[in-house]
Amino acid sequence: MSEAAVRQAFADQAVICTAAGAPFTGRVCRLVGERLTADGEIGRRVLGWIGVPSHQGDALPLRLMGGLHALARSGQDAALSALYPPHPAPDDGLAWAVVERVLIEQAHFLSSWLDGPPQTNEVGRSAALMAGLLVLAERFGLSFALYELGASAGLNTVLDRYAYRLGDTEAGRTGSPVRLAPTWTGASPPRTEVEIAQRAGVDRNPLDVRDPATRERLAAYVWADQRERLARLEAALDLAAVDPPPIDRADAADWLEATLAVAPEPGVCRVVMHTIAYQYFPPEGQARIRDHLAQVGARARQDAPLAWLSFEAASGGVDRRPALDLTVWPGGETRRLAICQPHGAEIDWRG
Repeated sequence: MSEAAVRQAFADQAVICTAAGAPFTGRVCRLVGERLTADGEIGRRVLGWIGVPSHQGDALPLRLMGGLHALARSGQDAALSALYPPHPAPDDGLAWAVVERVLIEQAHFLSSWLDGPPQTNEVGRSAALMAGLLVLAERFGLSFALYELGASAGLNTVLDRYAYRLGDTEAGRTGSPVRLAPTWTGASPPRTEVEIAQRAGVDRNPLDVRDPATRERLAAYVWADQRERLARLEAALDLAAVDPPPIDRADAADWLEATLAVAPEPGVCRVVMHTIAYQYFPPEGQARIRDHLAQVGARARQDAPLAWLSFEAASGGVDRRPALDLTVWPGGETRRLAICQPHGAEIDWRG
């Protein structure tokens, strides 16, 4: 890609961050896009990026923002740490002077953050997933077996450990230290119970919730301005560490074909779910997942249903906010349950 495409990717990410309530992170993205030069290893790698730098491709700006936030949190560069929230930021000139120096002097630290895609585990998206499970619970009256693709550290795999207010509906575990109450538009989801009988997840790089390095990696990818999101992540990590969710290291398509049996499983509603992960699977893997779900769904019964619950960027149209889509077998009908803010903070319910 051209240098112009790289600079545009940072400019676009700046707009996204600012609109999502992270003006500091947006500001750093904007400054990098406007002022970065090829001086130093990081500048050369970023401006000469081989691939698709945008947030819909390699998410290059978020890779670099994650590295800078991790470095600021580490305290290894006092001036950079002082630049970050909750400290008041100086004007653009002084802010860029610090960032520009760090990009050169801390190239060894930052380079590894450019090597792979951002890895998040946004707990706020559990609110949308729980709303989808409430729909299924009302329809079938069964307990659930969850299969999460791209599960990261598994914080959404254990979504029943959190408390929720979804419109007028209370759900989840009363008194949980993690409480999700997104801004809600539309009717409320059903008032019923969600019981998880089995759970499993897969990720190419699963993170151990008990490992301090995991906590720092996930925290670094939370935008530095969003202190509430960061606190929620830390509370969810604490909760998950008591009884870590089972997350396998594997390719999602390989794992699903091996784990989700074609034969019906009476007395349980099997749910394959994912949040902002499917779009990163290779096309061949996506096709295999769809084909396997169709094969399993063809044998689903009312007492042994299958559901596919997807929280992914909406395809087509101007509005690219994530859509919560639910496909249910028997029948294979797909319904759009909601349009959501990317981190689950706002849910426009249409279910």
